[in-house]
Amino acid sequence: MSARCASLFGGKESPVLTLSQHLAEPIPTRLAAEVVVAEHYLHRRPTICFAFGIMRGWDCVGVVTFGIPASRHVQLSACASSPQSVVELNRLWVADSEPRNTESQFVASALRQLPPRVVISYADTSAGHVGYIYRALNFNYAGWTDMERKTPRFDRTPVNGTHPRSAYRIGHIGDKVERKPKVRYWITTGNRAERKQLDRMATWPKMSWADMPPPLPLSA
Repeated sequence: MSARCASLFGGKESPVLTLSQHLAEPIPTRLAAEVVVAEHYLHRRPTICFAFGIMRGWDCVGVVTFGIPASRHVQLSACASSPQSVVELNRLWVADSEPRNTESQFVASALRQLPPRVVISYADTSAGHVGYIYRALNFNYAGWTDMERKTPRFDRTPVNGTHPRSAYRIGHIGDKVERKPKVRYWITTGNRAERKQLDRMATWPKMSWADMPPPLPLSA
């Protein structure tokens, strides 16, 4: 990993993060993609518009990426009047060796460096996640996917590492399984005035976790 980082930074001195700061440093998209494919539990490259890392010399020990959501419908649902303002926090990984609370400080630093955006993200309950980090960062809670449905959805599990959206097209499908909900969160970035404007434009709800908690995974 270290040699790869050196080549991607053009041989220049890499950013160094002190243990007391946990500041996000902009990193090359290629480096972010390599790290998340290797380390994130999904092992797939997402779309990446903005990428930040935690650098220890030449070692990258944390990555967070933001990209265009896979569906235009998602952008429209999150900000109908300005869907191009919507980006998704689609990958977050921090090495287990990092101190406690590194993830929240790291993401907060990355958010401060983004241009004005409506940032959405999902916590994947099938992986045992409900989004406690987003609650700690004061993201707005917006319920969960398919919460209005009376009957469950089902998917065919992809095989050979195929992305679920591509599995049907190329025939890489396995067993039929019930689709697990993903918990939805959103926040706005920019200066104070920009955040207030985007808050007014955003169309995902602000819900109460206490009044309507998401369906918790068995491991929560």
